[in-house]
Amino acid sequence: MPKVRLAKPGDAAEIVDFQIKMAMETENLKLDFATVEKGVKAVFKDINKGRYHVVEDEGRLISSLLLTYEWSDWRNGTIIWLQSLYVLPSYRRQGIFKQMFDYLQAQINKDESLKGLRLYVDKSNHLAQRIYEAMGMDSQHYQMFEWLK
Repeated sequence: MPKVRLAKPGDAAEIVDFQIKMAMETENLKLDFATVEKGVKAVFKDINKGRYHVVEDEGRLISSLLLTYEWSDWRNGTIIWLQSLYVLPSYRRQGIFKQMFDYLQAQINKDESLKGLRLYVDKSNHLAQRIYEAMGMDSQHYQMFEWLK
C-alpha cells in the first residue's frame, strides 16, 4: 500500500524529474533542469522555504508535493500552501491525492497553530479543480493575481 512520508534529500532527483514533467504536462512549459535542481535542493537546505512530502509504493516514489507557509495575522496562525503536486500517470485516479490530502488535513487538525490549506490551480485544469472540490475545497473566497519577473 502506498505510504505518505516526509521527503529526504535522497529523494531530490526524483522530485526534480516530477517537477519538470508536471510543468510540461500542465502548462506546456519546459523548465531548466539546473534551475529546478537548485530550487529543490534549496528546500532541503532551508526548512523555512518549505517541505516536500512524497508517496512511496514498494520503494518507488510515485508522487510528491511541496508545502510552503503563509502567516495569517487575521487567524494568528499559518496557512499551508500545497504546491508542485505530481502523481505518476500510472498511479492517477487511484486515490493517491486523497491519501495525501487526508494526511495533511490530519496534521493540520492536530496543530492549533495551523489554520488551513490552500493551493492554486491553472484555470484550464478542470479535472484538478473537480478533484479539489471533491476534497471539500472551494474557490469562493479569492482570485489570485501575480507578477513574475
